[in-house]
Amino acid sequence: MMKSAPENVSMLDEGPKRSWVNVPNILTVFRLIMVPILIILMLQHDWNLHWWAVSVFVIAGVTDQLDGHIARSQDLITDFGRIMDPIADKALTLSAFIMLSIAGYLPWWFTIVIAARELGVTVLRALLLKRSVVVAASLAGKFKTLLQMFLIFILLLPWSTFSNIVMPGSWFMVVVAALTLIATLWSGAGYVIESVKLFGKH
Repeated sequence: MMKSAPENVSMLDEGPKRSWVNVPNILTVFRLIMVPILIILMLQHDWNLHWWAVSVFVIAGVTDQLDGHIARSQDLITDFGRIMDPIADKALTLSAFIMLSIAGYLPWWFTIVIAARELGVTVLRALLLKRSVVVAASLAGKFKTLLQMFLIFILLLPWSTFSNIVMPGSWFMVVVAALTLIATLWSGAGYVIESVKLFGKH
């Protein structure tokens, strides 16, 4: 471990390799498998299938929280998990954002800004990985992911199927979207600043 490095930064394990096959990593792979299923369901015009899309997204979101908790509590943290967990998160959220923009629920500029940030951070992680530096999700990054998932959830719900529940007002959606965008850009700036420091050290 590098001295005075953030908790989400570590050196690639060059010692005897710990098997990647454990419960947290299986949950991460499962979340990746759920992505194409979510896309297919969101493309359908049947409200019943939209409910299935909501269910798939919620299950995938739960695995995101569960795999990290299990990995930390059971000491099952691996390089595979540090690298693939953020990728699985991005695949899930970006796919949902793109589908929501296609459906007209989100402006394309919003999704493009989110995608640019997510892909940019992924490139930085890949470049640092070549230098044997693993950058996992930071606390700000995890908070950003929670906000993104909440925004996707409220937009994904087929509100018209409820008889006694009114869809949140447009002001509420705008506030959540604005907070999500701010958190996304703020955490992205943090990754860039930290990456510049790490490139200077390695």
